[in-house]
Amino acid sequence: QLVESGGGLVQTGGSLRLSCGASARTFSSYNMAWFRQAPGKEREFVAAIMWRGGNTYYADFVKGRFGVSRDIAKNTVYLQMDSLAPEDTAVYYCAATRSFIVAVATNYEDWGQGTQVTVSS
Repeated sequence: QLVESGGGLVQTGGSLRLSCGASARTFSSYNMAWFRQAPGKEREFVAAIMWRGGNTYYADFVKGRFGVSRDIAKNTVYLQMDSLAPEDTAVYYCAATRSFIVAVATNYEDWGQGTQVTVSS
């Protein structure tokens, strides 16, 4: 079970940090990712962190603004989002997969309930 938190309303240029809590079993053997879905749009990949080694991957549109990290002791993955813009408004989902193809949503076995991020102009 994945549980996200940290969404909310922020002004353009602001920051938010999302958190995703997972079971120890999931956290220790699954690659973790963040996806987002805006109204009327497809769910899209945002960032991922690999369970072995902690390598990170990002969608081109967030590089330099977002950072994905993890706290192994807390079984938690974070998404730090800076320089937010209105086009970042979406529901953000945490997900877990055993696949190494981390940018494809259909590869994910577990999903959180999502947390709303709204960026006002």
